[in-house]
Amino acid sequence: MTDLSKLSLHELTLNEPGRPKAPAIAEATDNHRRQGRQLAAIHRHYLMEIAQIGAVLARIEAGNAPPENLKQIVLSLDMAENFRVFGSLCGRECQVLKFHHDIESADMFPRIEAAGGGKFREIVAKLKAEHEVVHELIMRLSHAAHVLSEAPSQTNFDEAAAIFRKLEEVVRSHFGYEETELAEAIGYYLGTI
Repeated sequence: MTDLSKLSLHELTLNEPGRPKAPAIAEATDNHRRQGRQLAAIHRHYLMEIAQIGAVLARIEAGNAPPENLKQIVLSLDMAENFRVFGSLCGRECQVLKFHHDIESADMFPRIEAAGGGKFREIVAKLKAEHEVVHELIMRLSHAAHVLSEAPSQTNFDEAAAIFRKLEEVVRSHFGYEETELAEAIGYYLGTI
């Protein structure tokens, strides 16, 4: 795992122009693509959780909620808990999300890479590198939420809000890339997830 902790928030990027494209699978059918799009349904769950954080931040900006609420919501999210298990965050309800992450990193990605004869090696490596960026942002947001709850101030709120907005941007982009580039491969090589 690469140490991203020294990078500024601005430097935590996915290098979208450098993303490799998945090779077409000539034998893939529309049914395979439908099966592969199951990943998008799972991702929608995570995006709903990100939207909850966004709603809290918007309420704080509008003066309708105390900053202490941010820590409680961020730390109870399944997504944050999943990345806690993967990094150093701790969580109670991480089993389902840990399973999702483990499937991608330890099972789904390697199976696609092997079944595709290595044609997906670059995509798998890129997706794993993007997971590291998401993980770093989750850790930073968790820390910023804690600081904000301990010392509510405009400066601390602005820091948490900036990290959240970066996380949302990165996660949406990552999910879109993963869903697009792996839809055929998931359906064709794995059948389902």
